[in-house]
Amino acid sequence: MRIATGLLVAGVVSVGVAVTAFAQSPPRSAKAPQAIAAAPQAAAPAAAAAAPLPPPAPAKAACANPDALGVGRVVEIDTTGGPGFGFEHFKQLDFLRDKEVVLTFDDGPWPVNTPSVLKTLADECTKAIFFPIGKHATYHPEILKAVAAAGHSIGSHTWSHANLNNKKLTEQQQKDEIEKGFSAVKWALGSAPSPFFRFPALQHPPAMVTYLGTRNVAMFSCDLDSFDFKAGKPEKIVETVMSKVDKLGKGIILMHDFQKHTAEALPTLLRRLKAGGYKVVQMKAKAPVATIAEYDEALAKETKLPTVSSRPLNSVVQTISE
Repeated sequence: MRIATGLLVAGVVSVGVAVTAFAQSPPRSAKAPQAIAAAPQAAAPAAAAAAPLPPPAPAKAACANPDALGVGRVVEIDTTGGPGFGFEHFKQLDFLRDKEVVLTFDDGPWPVNTPSVLKTLADECTKAIFFPIGKHATYHPEILKAVAAAGHSIGSHTWSHANLNNKKLTEQQQKDEIEKGFSAVKWALGSAPSPFFRFPALQHPPAMVTYLGTRNVAMFSCDLDSFDFKAGKPEKIVETVMSKVDKLGKGIILMHDFQKHTAEALPTLLRRLKAGGYKVVQMKAKAPVATIAEYDEALAKETKLPTVSSRPLNSVVQTISE
């Protein structure tokens, strides 16, 4: 939990969003430039005959709920160089359009609460990003596998939820928390997760921001915090999120699938977002994270687990489905 401080490809890419990963910070109200991709040229008959046909795009799964919130568009993230998202800390990449939100959940996987969150997301045919704690992933790998099976993006939130800004931690211990967390999530899933990372308590030590850049891991802050870990009842979470998102008009929403009240609040919250005209953007990584073998092996040995074997915005964030 953080403290107070802090569908599918169907044909060609239709829209690219462009901004520079490490450019000057634009004003908060600035719109990210958009470039409409030109229709593909008709291929010459000889070339068409010679070139193999691409595999058909997978069919979009039918949504049983005609009034579902759904997914407005899917964007693919190139995490080279460690781009940052969320205006609370990172102001270079403002790719969200008005009335668009990204749903994010920290601190899972956890019994009862995470499955409840998954059910609500499935009922609303929508997607989110999950930032699990490494230890929790080793406790409940079956729950994290269910998150992946439902098509959500999965990153990491350190091994033990240590505040990496703690002056008692050495730089090596900070790196250990990051790398061990990714290795634990990889073990739980049986494959590497997305190179998406959120700092506990949204505390960003400059050295670790630089380190994640060298590791090509995208960092996620938020645009608005639900403060669900402080809420005494689910209704408070709904009101907090809706008041903030209505004020901003869009944003990356931080919540926790570890929290009981969040799971209880989510059905109402998603209905309110739908009623307010908001659309969910699903963020996917261009490639999985490259975990470090020594951490994979050390984790397996320590826990007795089997060994688990500056750029334009359209090069960082690319719409792949609307």
